Amino acid sequence: MVVVGLVVLVAIVFVASDRWRRGAFIFGSAALLAAVFRLCLPTVRVGLLAVRGKPFDVAALSLLGSTIVFLAATINTLGVG
Repeated sequence: MVVVGLVVLVAIVFVASDRWRRGAFIFGSAALLAAVFRLCLPTVRVGLLAVRGKPFDVAALSLLGSTIVFLAATINTLGVG
C-alpha cells in the first residue's frame, strides 16, 4: 500500500506542476501496480488494497488503470506541441 501511495503522490506532483498527461499516466500506472500487488501478494500483506475478493479487486484495478493509461496516452494535447 505504501508503494502505491508513493506512486500516487508522484502523480499528484506532476499534475500540480501542469504536467497533467504525465500525471494521469502515472496515476493509471499506480492502479495497475496495485492490481499486480493484489494478485501476487497474500491478502494479509496488501493492506487496504484488499476491498472485496481477489478476482474483483484485480479486475477493477486493472480496468481502472488501463482505462486511465489509455486516455492519458490518446487524449488530444489541446494544441500544445
